Amino acid sequence: MNVVSLNASIDKSYQRMIAAQAELELVDSFTAKRPSVAERLAAGKALRRSVPRAAHGKYSPASDRPDPVEILEQQNAVRIQKLVPVRYARMLGSPFAFLRGSAAVMAADLSATPVTGIGVAACGDMHVANFGAFGSAERNLVFAINDFDETFPGPWEWDLKRLAASAVVAVRFMGGDKAGASEAARGIVRSYRERMRSFAEMSYLGVWYSRIDEQAILDGLAPKQLRRAERFLSRARDKGHVQALEKMTERVDGEHRIIEEVPLIVRETHTDAGTPSNVALDRMLQSYINSKSDDRRRLLARYRIVDSARKVVGVGSVGTGCWVVLLQGVDEDDPLFLQVKEAQASVLAPYVDYKIPFTNNGQRVVVGQRLIQGSPDIFLGWGEADGRHFYVRQLADMKGGIKLDENDAVALGAFNHYCMLCGWALALAHAKSGDPAMIAGYCGNSDALDDAIAKFGAAYAKQTERDHATLEKARRSGRIRVAAEALIK
Repeated sequence: MNVVSLNASIDKSYQRMIAAQAELELVDSFTAKRPSVAERLAAGKALRRSVPRAAHGKYSPASDRPDPVEILEQQNAVRIQKLVPVRYARMLGSPFAFLRGSAAVMAADLSATPVTGIGVAACGDMHVANFGAFGSAERNLVFAINDFDETFPGPWEWDLKRLAASAVVAVRFMGGDKAGASEAARGIVRSYRERMRSFAEMSYLGVWYSRIDEQAILDGLAPKQLRRAERFLSRARDKGHVQALEKMTERVDGEHRIIEEVPLIVRETHTDAGTPSNVALDRMLQSYINSKSDDRRRLLARYRIVDSARKVVGVGSVGTGCWVVLLQGVDEDDPLFLQVKEAQASVLAPYVDYKIPFTNNGQRVVVGQRLIQGSPDIFLGWGEADGRHFYVRQLADMKGGIKLDENDAVALGAFNHYCMLCGWALALAHAKSGDPAMIAGYCGNSDALDDAIAKFGAAYAKQTERDHATLEKARRSGRIRVAAEALIK
């Protein structure tokens, strides 16, 4: 196991400066002098001596690289066993689907790559399908990262490399060529680098309140791509609990009930531990409400539970516990859908020498999301029941994510613009949780880092294709069980 200390690669002459920055987190240090922007930029630039930017372009599998299927099997050991075949089926859909579901595999590979030692609240599962539009507390649509299950303090480089690699794999999936894949990866890094420099020069509050709004999403698109983007935003704007009620429920004995779709949406009488579902749900929500502020508790107390069901979501999350809870407010036209999702240890945790100050992984997810997303859900919270950690969020609230289809020429035409937004959103997340000036100083103004990480992305895309083939071989040999195609949507 290659464990990375967040400061391991920093020149000793700059350790004192990093220590001074760390003091910012301590309540008793408000009088301490802070390093200037110029000093932090210089400190970041100096890191190139020990970790040249070109070093980030190198990737080759370690001689003792773990079997990717074995890593997945280890994860599956603590998951709902009857859903494991669904996870495998979804991952086998394409190399891009495999990459989405194999954050643990890539975390192991990234742990052996060079890092500067500058820490951020890393997403941990950064790929191009983990961004989207959602409604802020002010009811405006913004673009940002939308998945935080694996968030953990870690090197900024790991998020950027995984994101760039995912762009390469996605372009190939959509029918693009080698040059297009390289340009997509370079565009992500260029956008990240340029935005980080801007954030380095901004005030702390300026960074904190910064948003990627609707106009930024639409700017620069060609007419055909613009129309598609406008439809996407319109659908996201229209999404809400009432629309979810119409789509996900039916009337039974005068009340709305969630429609079952076995095995993807199931109303179960007992949990895997044998606890009656209604008892387990009550424990979950009682624990969850303790994580909320008094005003949110008062709001939640006005609702009553109408129904609940277990729901399979995503690719990498398949097999972890996830429930949909339907609550009713004033009347049946005032629904609230909450998603209760199990939170297990982050895939980054084994590779980072850092101990988070809490033991509940649901709290880890919530704290990470609040720190780096900027406009988190007002119902976001965490809890514990039957020894399992979980977090809670709204299921439907002005949310929309990109849909990448095989050989999708229209999406491919707008993909570079989308990648620019992804790089921007990642830079904002890292600027809020890390030191934008140090990162910007290291990244620089040239395209050196763009070239290096695009090169890494191309190399890792090939690794992903090999790993996907390895999983397919495991299916053919009978090593793994795979669900029928009808169950993988």
